[in-house]
Amino acid sequence: MNKSKIPTIIGIFLLVIGLAAGVFLVRSSQLFRLGASQEGIPKDVRITNISDNSFSVSWVTEKAVIGFASWGDSPTALNKNEVDEFEETSFTHSLSVKGLSPGKAYYFKINSGGVEYDNNGTAWQVKTGPTLATPSKQVIISGSALTQTGQGAENALVYVTVAGSSPISTTTSKNGSWVIPISSARSQDLTSLVEINNQNSLIEISVNAGVDGVASAQVYPQSAKPVPPITLGKTHDFKSSPVSSDSDIPKASIDLPDEATPSSGFKVDEILPGTEAPKTVTLESITEGETVTTAKPEFFGEGPVGTTISITVESDPVSGSVKVPTSGNWKWTPPTNLPPGGHKITISWRDAAGILRSFTRKFTVYASEGPAFTATPSATPTPTGSVTPTATLTATPTEFATPESGSLTPTILLFIMGLGVIVFATQVWKKSET
Repeated sequence: MNKSKIPTIIGIFLLVIGLAAGVFLVRSSQLFRLGASQEGIPKDVRITNISDNSFSVSWVTEKAVIGFASWGDSPTALNKNEVDEFEETSFTHSLSVKGLSPGKAYYFKINSGGVEYDNNGTAWQVKTGPTLATPSKQVIISGSALTQTGQGAENALVYVTVAGSSPISTTTSKNGSWVIPISSARSQDLTSLVEINNQNSLIEISVNAGVDGVASAQVYPQSAKPVPPITLGKTHDFKSSPVSSDSDIPKASIDLPDEATPSSGFKVDEILPGTEAPKTVTLESITEGETVTTAKPEFFGEGPVGTTISITVESDPVSGSVKVPTSGNWKWTPPTNLPPGGHKITISWRDAAGILRSFTRKFTVYASEGPAFTATPSATPTPTGSVTPTATLTATPTEFATPESGSLTPTILLFIMGLGVIVFATQVWKKSET
């Protein structure tokens, strides 16, 4: 081989190595970015609580992020936002869209950690049901979700079906307790309320606490007031549990003769195991002067079981009331959006002695439009195999998600170096020929 050709061969070799190294670095950078984004992808997306005027959406993420949904009555006009009820970063996410029309289709996309996700290139779709008569009898069940160490599972998602109904859902409080009215559960086609039989209407419950784990349980209504504690990581069969002492039948008070031992005329409802009945009403969701970033904040706190709490929000007066359930944890959301600006909430109730008590707190609603959309990886719904497969969707990115632009600097530099070597080798070769 002519020794004068060796520099040229070396130059070509360096050029090939430089191009390969540059491409590898760019692809590695892109793959790293794509891998990191996987943690914010909405998983186990579920649509629940479908009524004639509202529905709920919930999902989990592998990373604690902030989420919200953009929705509207057209897949091309998602011009309204609903913020995640867990306003801070969280592994679990839940929100409710309200003020809808009966029998109408609505569409939404999920923004998780600043990235918008859809359902395999299109928006998720849900159709509201017809207007039904109010249940003649309210049936409420309650329970608690615990971690494997026995602590309350805060902000866990609780899903319930009754006799194969359309799924309904709620979330747990700070101490892991939850309350849900099952009398509003609708049939799968949403055209009727489910008939509840205390002994035969099987209630299937699943709990998803994100990275803390999942759990499931089966129970009949007669043993669900409250449901025995549900521990994450376990499958519970409570169908043979004893009937709850707290039935739906009001207890009558009997006047005893003078010689009989007198007893209290007040009835204290059963509370969840391991909890102590609150002695007064509290408001835990906001502090004095706090700023909230949603127009429909959820107010919650504790109170004596059975106490009726009156709630008024000003400056644009909105009022309502709620009865403290057996868990001792109450919550209430205004029926309409609160305008941006300063507000005052007044909580009032009558204590055990019949004395009217009240307190107020001031807070501010901040008009926030949410984070800007940045990218739109698509998401594909797949069944999860839970007890509510028809309402369970799993969002996953498409096989070729749009990558972020990588850096071409290493490739360009190495290309220039290789090209310089070739030019130099060529000059040397020409001189050797002459």
